[in-house]
Amino acid sequence: MDGMSLLTITVLAIFVGFEVVSKVSSTLHTPLMSGANAIHGIILVGAIIVAGQAAEPLILAVALLAVVLATANLVGGFVVTDRMLHMFHGRKETGRKDAAATEDGK
Repeated sequence: MDGMSLLTITVLAIFVGFEVVSKVSSTLHTPLMSGANAIHGIILVGAIIVAGQAAEPLILAVALLAVVLATANLVGGFVVTDRMLHMFHGRKETGRKDAAATEDGK
């Protein structure tokens, strides 16, 4: 494939990905992030393998950049998933007592 075909596929994938992800409801966001994290883990392993077998400096540089970006994406996905899961937790008992005391005027 020539460069223009690869660029066209990349641009179309970006548009389709944006449209698909923007239509996901908030209740499905956490399971979707978990699946994405699994995919990013596979991408990270692939980037590490490519970096380990790189013979040319340019390929090594691009592979190391891929490792860094995949790691950041993987860690960021887990952080977002953790924050989303904390949104579904109820209040702690101490929080309820403090809220009740405030409502009573104490």
